[in-house]
Amino acid sequence: MQTSTPSPLLGRIAFIAACAGTVLGPLHALARFATHDGAGDLKSPFVHWWAVPAGHTFGWLVRWGSADTVYLTYGKLLAPVAIAATVFAFAVRRSRTPVGLERWGWPIALTGYVLASAAVLGEYWTPWLDQSFMFLALPGILVSLIGSTILGIALLRRGFRPRTTGWLLATWIVSLIVLNSVVAMSAALIPMLWAWGVAGRAASRRAVPSEPVPVA
Repeated sequence: MQTSTPSPLLGRIAFIAACAGTVLGPLHALARFATHDGAGDLKSPFVHWWAVPAGHTFGWLVRWGSADTVYLTYGKLLAPVAIAATVFAFAVRRSRTPVGLERWGWPIALTGYVLASAAVLGEYWTPWLDQSFMFLALPGILVSLIGSTILGIALLRRGFRPRTTGWLLATWIVSLIVLNSVVAMSAALIPMLWAWGVAGRAASRRAVPSEPVPVA
C-alpha cells in the first residue's frame, strides 16, 4: 500500500546516480590497481581478465594524475552517488505503509545505507580512511546486505513495482560477492544503486502527464 508518491526529481537523481556509479565503480577499481596497495589485486585471474585490457583502452582516464590522487578523486565522486540512492530509498519508505516482513526490512536497510554513505565520505573526504573502513564500511555493508535481502523479499511478496528493485535487493549478497571478486568493493554497490535507480526512473515516468486526446 502506498500513501504518497516519491518525488520525481529525487527519482531522476537516483537514476542518474545509478548510471554514474556504474561508470565510477570500474574506474575507481582501475585507479586502485595502479596504487601500491591495489597492485596485488591484478594477480587474480578474474580481475586480470578485464582490468588489463581496460587499462590499455581507458588508461587516459586513470593516468591524468598520480595514482593516489586519481584513486581518491574517483572515491570522492562515489559519495554523492551513494547519498542519492540513500535519499531516494528514504523517499520510497515514506511513500509506503509497511506491514509484515517489510516493517523489519526498511529500518535495517536504511541504517546500512546511511552507514555505507558515511563510510564513503569518511574514506575519501577525510584523513580517516582506515577508521572509516573499519567502523563504518564493514558494518554498513553487512547491515545493508541483511536489510536489503529482507526488504527485497518483502517488496517482491507485496508486488512492489518495478519488480527489478525487489530482485536486485534480494539477490544483492550474491551479486556483491561476484562484483567484489571480479571488480572491487566500490563496484559491489552497483546492484543497490540500480535497485533504487530503476525505482526512481519509474517514479519520474509516472509523474509525466499523458498527452491530451484531441477532441474531434
